[in-house]
Parts: sequence; structure tokens; C-alpha cells
Amino acid sequence: MANQKLKKANAKVSPVVETRRPVDVYFDQYAENHQNPTNKLIHWICVPLIVFSLFGLLWSIPFPHLKFLGSYNGYFNWASFAIALTIYYYYKLSPTLSYVMFIVLMLFSYVVVQLTVWQTNGGPALWLVCAIIFVIAWIGQFIGHKIEGKKPSFLTDLKFLLIGPIWLLHFIFKKFSWRY
Repeated sequence: MANQKLKKANAKVSPVVETRRPVDVYFDQYAENHQNPTNKLIHWICVPLIVFSLFGLLWSIPFPHLKFLGSYNGYFNWASFAIALTIYYYYKLSPTLSYVMFIVLMLFSYVVVQLTVWQTNGGPALWLVCAIIFVIAWIGQFIGHKIEGKKPSFLTDLKFLLIGPIWLLHFIFKKFSWRY
């Protein structure tokens, strides 16, 4: 009986400790360097372009022909490994955001395949298109951070290169009151 009274008394004075998920901590840290509305807008444009261009550049790296893949040889490449590792990392942070990022990367895959078809039909090389997008998008990022007056988050920790894309997604989830 005395034990129960002691437990009740301790329960009343014990502060409620809210444990935050690592993904929320990362979003808060990332947000510290992304307060200016112009910088945020630039990120909405440039972060997806950077992800797409990196994806296309990885796709462009020659991959060994694996006979057992048959007709799927053109779809299994270095970008496939990047997708797998990235989605796994996102899954550990937030399964829901990882599913959405997987869909985004599949859409990027479709566009990359269309660019390779264009290349085959005499268009510019995939790696060249992606390199140009990459450079322009990074210039935009650095302009945004110059406006912000703060260094990009990834300069202090490289994991923020991966946090940026899901940081943008989390705003969409918040707008619709979806849990992530």
C-alpha cells in the first residue's frame, strides 16, 4: 500500500519527457539554416533538381552487363544501388517518407529513361544534361544560402545532403496533416 502511494506521488512530480524521433531532430537542425523565404523557395526548386541530376549521373556510369538480368540490364545500374541505400536510410528515419521518396525516385527513373531514349535518337548525352542541371542547381543553392546569410547544413554534416529532400516532403505531409 505504501509502495502504491509512493508511485502515485512520484508520478505526479515526474516531468513528462517527450522523446523526439531522430527525423524530427534532423528537420529542426536543417531548418536552422533555412529560415529565409527566398532561400526556402530556391530549395524547393534546386533540391529536387540536384537529386534528379545525381540520380542521372549515377545512371550514366557504365555498369557491367550481367547475363542473368536479361532484358532488365539497362534498368539495374549504379543508380539502383543509390536508390536502395537511400530508401533504407529514409526508412530508418520515417517509413512513410521513404515510401514517398521511393515513388519520387521511380518518377525520376522514368525521366532518366526518356532522356536515354532521347540520347539514343541523337540528343545530348544523359551525363551532360545531368551535369548541367547539377551545376545550375548548386549555384542556386549557394545563392539561396548567400541570401540566408548562413552556410549550407551539409558543410557541418554530410547527412544533411540526404535530409534536404525529405525535409521538403515533410512540409507537404504537414500541410495535409498526414503523419510521417
